[in-house]
Amino acid sequence: MASAQKADTVREKHSYKPTGIRIGTDVLSIVRSSTDDTFEGWEVNADVDFYRYYLAMDYGYWARDYEAETGQYHNNGTYWRLGGDVNFLTKDPDRNMFFIGFRYGRSQFSESLVVERIDPNWGSLNATYTNSNISAGWLELTTGLRVKLWKFIWMGYTARLKFAPDIERTPEMEPHDVPGYGRADKDYYWGFNYQILIRLPLRKTPSVLLEK
Repeated sequence: MASAQKADTVREKHSYKPTGIRIGTDVLSIVRSSTDDTFEGWEVNADVDFYRYYLAMDYGYWARDYEAETGQYHNNGTYWRLGGDVNFLTKDPDRNMFFIGFRYGRSQFSESLVVERIDPNWGSLNATYTNSNISAGWLELTTGLRVKLWKFIWMGYTARLKFAPDIERTPEMEPHDVPGYGRADKDYYWGFNYQILIRLPLRKTPSVLLEK
């Protein structure tokens, strides 16, 4: 009797071979670059599936340029993130995602600060401080959604908690703004991305494979 029940048991068989690669961009960075005079940047996002586990990669550019009453600040640099996501919608035939993940981020950037002040005896005085080619790293916890809109077009968002910054210190000046992270004096930072993606299929496979 037990052997008969075992023979009739239907088990799901999962394949860990990738079925597709999604590549897209962060819409919010593009909008912010057009509407915020102090910011310029873009970001490219990609992921590939291994059943319910996804390898996720991001690469971006970030520049800040703003003025205060006593000076001007400018920075620019690139950053990348690498990590993984776990999808909790495993039975969705469209492979929509609700995920929780983890990232390691790394940035390489330069920055400068021009300080201006008026001396009663010497008039206008300027001093320039620079940091060239410095690096920073941090960790992230992520969560979000990926939803299929039409055929190969997807949309989604990623909310991220950035923490544990490890920023290279230089004798010239304290780093102020880290591309991909934010203010260098913050121990943690919240981030949000809204993505449009295209999915490139690698192989055709049914969403669920059943084995008796």
